[in-house]
Amino acid sequence: MDGRGLVRSVRVFGSVRGLRTVRAAWRQRRADASALPPRGAERARVPGLAEGAEALPGGGIVRFARSSLRVCVSAGGTVFWGWDGAGAEPSYALAGAAPEPDPRAVLEPDTGGGWRVVSERVTVAVSRHGAVEIRTPGGVMLRRDLPPRWWEPVAGGPSRWAQRAEVPADARFFGLGGRSAGPRLRDGAYRLWNTDPKGRFGPEDDPLYITMPVQFVVADAGTHLAFHDNTWDGRVTLAEGEEGAGSGHDRPGTSEVRMEGGPLRCWVVVGTPARVLHNWAALTGAPALPPAWALGPQHARWGFGSAAEVRRVVAGYRERGLPLSAVHLDIDHYDGHRVFTVDRERFPDLPGLAEELRGQGVRLVSIVDPAVAAEPGNVLYAEGRAAGAFVRDARGEEVHGVVWPGECAFPDFTDPAVREWWGGLYEERLRQGFSGVWHDMNEPASFAAFGDPTLPRSARHHLDGRGGDHREAHNVYGLLMARAGYEGLRRLRPGERPFLFTRAGWAGMQRYGGTWSGDVATGWPGLRASLALVLGLGLCGVPYSGPDVGGFDGSPSPELFLRWFQLGAWLPLFRTHAALGAGRREPWEFGPEVLEHARVALAERERLHPYFVTLARLARMTGAPYVRPVWWGTPEDRALRECEDAFLLGDALLVAPVLHRGADRRAVRLPRGRWYDTATGAAYEGPGQVLLDAPLARVPVLARAGAVLPVRGEGGELVLEAWAPAAGRTGGGLVVRDTGDGWEPAEIERYQSRLVDGRVVVERVTEEGAVEPGVAVRVRGV
Repeated sequence: MDGRGLVRSVRVFGSVRGLRTVRAAWRQRRADASALPPRGAERARVPGLAEGAEALPGGGIVRFARSSLRVCVSAGGTVFWGWDGAGAEPSYALAGAAPEPDPRAVLEPDTGGGWRVVSERVTVAVSRHGAVEIRTPGGVMLRRDLPPRWWEPVAGGPSRWAQRAEVPADARFFGLGGRSAGPRLRDGAYRLWNTDPKGRFGPEDDPLYITMPVQFVVADAGTHLAFHDNTWDGRVTLAEGEEGAGSGHDRPGTSEVRMEGGPLRCWVVVGTPARVLHNWAALTGAPALPPAWALGPQHARWGFGSAAEVRRVVAGYRERGLPLSAVHLDIDHYDGHRVFTVDRERFPDLPGLAEELRGQGVRLVSIVDPAVAAEPGNVLYAEGRAAGAFVRDARGEEVHGVVWPGECAFPDFTDPAVREWWGGLYEERLRQGFSGVWHDMNEPASFAAFGDPTLPRSARHHLDGRGGDHREAHNVYGLLMARAGYEGLRRLRPGERPFLFTRAGWAGMQRYGGTWSGDVATGWPGLRASLALVLGLGLCGVPYSGPDVGGFDGSPSPELFLRWFQLGAWLPLFRTHAALGAGRREPWEFGPEVLEHARVALAERERLHPYFVTLARLARMTGAPYVRPVWWGTPEDRALRECEDAFLLGDALLVAPVLHRGADRRAVRLPRGRWYDTATGAAYEGPGQVLLDAPLARVPVLARAGAVLPVRGEGGELVLEAWAPAAGRTGGGLVVRDTGDGWEPAEIERYQSRLVDGRVVVERVTEEGAVEPGVAVRVRGV
């Protein structure tokens, strides 16, 4: 027995819960030992030599001595390939059916005994040994996946496999879900297994709550996204390349994907960063559109304790003239931590509280955990048990773990009937007055004395009729819980857009909402990790995210809290949050100086609310994240690829947060073009690096010359803010107006800016030509 784990569990959870945790861990080990015998002897296999091919729409099938490869290029240029008969479906990542193949793309013989598919946007070459090479239309190599290798158990069972790929020597890797050490992923191994880091995490911790086999690769030759559509446990090992000096040879960058089972299939999307994420969203689904109020400042705390404390905090914001859009209630508002309940003693009239706060413009958001207390008298557990809704083991018995309510059962969200049942339960949350939900502990997490804090790998799942075990279902558990909640909220309130964000997820999770950092450690490294997570998730197609401002687990210094608050004010999800006993996160708790500087950050966030509404709409329409790496528009700029401490907010703004203690100035690397310091009006020419003041009162923010963006005027009206274009150049911007929190269609308004006799002219571009904007214009940068 692992005595250290026993002692830790008892210390952390108390004697009763600690012993329950140990019992659950032993049950998990016994279940896996009996249902998942050792793999035993294995037989290695490679494809062998190509023996023939069959042409199909968009590509075809290449047959090798010991395997076959299906290659298909879609009409939009997206490439799919799958080994051993693996097709594009079924897939939890895809939003619907696979895209239609390009009828003009034809499989034809290539040199050296291989085959190729030539399309308008990409060329796919398959060697006689089974290497798959993705090239630009001009023939430049973007990615070369070498012949794979399988290890098949002699006694039967799932095959492990590995695939190594080469990329250009100058390429840089991004993505793989939420990685705290990013956004650029250095040499090393990254595990693909959604994991609760047990309390807090920093840049050195991996894996975290959201892992995705999604690589976003940027090189001089072009940008591409590679997605290995496989939900099993795996590992990606990355190594950046090196360009040869003089006449020396280049050493390509490499990526090796190893999976413990499941299909070997891959999607590759090529183009500019904007085109890549547009096609990725077309493949995996348009991002859910948050209601407009969810783009405002939000406040959470584990430990509000009572309705009176919630009222006190909201009154504190109102009395100090600070905007607040939502308050989030954590597990302490439940009765005994049991989901879909209310502690009536501390919250005697929760619907009344919600109505009262809504009258002040503040919404209530509820935490929802998947674990259901498996105890006599729990009506929810009895209902789920009668419906067969909970995950079972190989013997047909319910799988139990230990979470906040104690011993718990876990709904099987891979079953459509269970998703529908669970989605209907959100009616109780709506009756209590909640306007949105956040999913927690849904990796799924179970307190562990030792081993993985999750369910047994041998636990059985429905998997939408296919059947399988937790090795395949684990990484999509949070994704499918989000689907259940989102679809349930849509059924219950069809006239309102659901607001939902989730701690765990997988590729395609943006269809149902966003995410947040989880339990990021309080400290300067945690602040830096917060930015890395948002940027990395955006490149995986999840545009709406943000950190726990101030960190989750400790008490930040006034300076650290303020710098975190200033960063959060420029991110999509702007939420303060802290653990029980970790101190408060209200701005006035850190002294009058911090309060006044936080007031400035909040005022600027409110002023830019129409811009955030526009970015949210554009994210849904195009897949482009709100927060983008500074190389977004110029991925060929190698210096920008190395920049990880600044970001673009849309096309118009460049934000350079302060991420180090005591800094009052910071270097900022600019993309090409003219940029204006929004505080001083000073103009700078890029590309290049500038040194800007960063006093405690603000962080450096620069506006692109020629940009036109929507802001909120002093009376709440829409105003266009136009930054003067450089001489001889034009500019512009897009505006999407707030049409409410329902499903009303929105129109994209296009504006252009130009200099005429030294005067900045802003016009709206329509099908009939350029016309007057129709709204007030504020010109800056002249």
